[in-house]
Amino acid sequence: MASTYLSKTYGSSGNRQRQTISVWVKRTKFDDTQTIFWSNGGASHYAHLRFKSDNTLQYYANNVCNLKTKYAFLDPNAWYHIVVTLDTTQATEADRLKIYVNGVQQTVFLTSSYPSQNAEVKFADDNIHYIGQSDSGSYFEGLMSHFHFVTNTAYQASTFGSTDAATGEWNINTSPTVTYNTNSFFVFKDGNSGTDQSGQGNNYSVANGTLTKTEDCPSNNFATLNPLVPSGGGYQGNSSVFSKGNTTFATNNSSSNYGLCLSSIGVNSGKWYIEARFDTKGNEDLFGISAQNITSTANYLGGGAYSYGFYQNGTYYHNGSGSSYGGNSWSVNDILRLAVDLDNNKLYFGLNGTWQNSSDPTSGSTGTGAVSITDPSSTDTGHYFIGYGNASNSSNGAVSFNFGNGYFGTTAVSSAGTNASNNGIFEYDVPTGYTALSTKGLNL
Repeated sequence: MASTYLSKTYGSSGNRQRQTISVWVKRTKFDDTQTIFWSNGGASHYAHLRFKSDNTLQYYANNVCNLKTKYAFLDPNAWYHIVVTLDTTQATEADRLKIYVNGVQQTVFLTSSYPSQNAEVKFADDNIHYIGQSDSGSYFEGLMSHFHFVTNTAYQASTFGSTDAATGEWNINTSPTVTYNTNSFFVFKDGNSGTDQSGQGNNYSVANGTLTKTEDCPSNNFATLNPLVPSGGGYQGNSSVFSKGNTTFATNNSSSNYGLCLSSIGVNSGKWYIEARFDTKGNEDLFGISAQNITSTANYLGGGAYSYGFYQNGTYYHNGSGSSYGGNSWSVNDILRLAVDLDNNKLYFGLNGTWQNSSDPTSGSTGTGAVSITDPSSTDTGHYFIGYGNASNSSNGAVSFNFGNGYFGTTAVSSAGTNASNNGIFEYDVPTGYTALSTKGLNL
């Protein structure tokens, strides 16, 4: 959401002793204070739910209570389900405020100050409320889905989710049985709208920025770029920039650093399709895959034995050497395409609507026009990750990935191609047998 946030001012107060917050979030930036929900009642009267700069989760109501988890939340590929249950009428203090993450009640805190009996918090009062920021910034950067705020009732996490008996995974309940009352709301139900779905008419308006819709959701978790992977060929000092929900990457190279980003999901079998828009031309830009341990500048994309990068002049790099591929040069705003066939260990590159080198991603073991790659089981990591980067430290480039979200940054695909898997939205036709890199795709 970056600097995007929503706001609403209520004309009267609702129940401020008994409430429930339930929201799914996917984090894309770490080590900054980021606010999920805020109520501003003045300098000494406010409440918030937020991630702190140490990546812990905090529910705080000024002069009332403060719970801050011991555990940090640092997975950029995870959807976290957060439920806060408040009922200050309870006799036992620990029953007055509970925090759940993915169905598990948090019981160990760095800070634990519970509300006194019958105390009131500022959420649901007659002041301005924000989704995605506090009154002084602290913007939430990431994705949100199925945001419920309920007054009058303290629901448990099991109202909004359940554990899959076979996998142990915490799954969303998209139609929970919930009674909404004064100042309650339900937003981000099926998209990027602040329109209240609770029936209470408590719509939230975009106060700054733009909300972008995405196919990435708690029931189908799509790959993004991973900001925790060293983005400079093994050097954390490289200050490359991730944005747009970790789908856009801009290199910021220096004398000892090469720009590099890799996907948050790696694969060792199956057939996968990915697109990326070439936003800014750098020097020696590369787009491809890697199963390489990132330990040095030699691990630029195509620089290692298990790394393959299609080069901006139409050739490709592997193990530090360039080879002819019969492709065309890229230009800014071109759409780059990858078809990764790990059933036959073949890699295909497309530029806009044409597969390069007269290749055919559906040719199977024949691999017409393909680059042959090492079987994942024989590589450093055992999995291939999608990547972009530079083989030079002298200039910078930028790219926006579409892992199936239907967007390049904040630009929607102009005319969606066909996709037999019905998983993901892409600009061009997805080759038969391929699918998007997402949890649904992994289970097809």
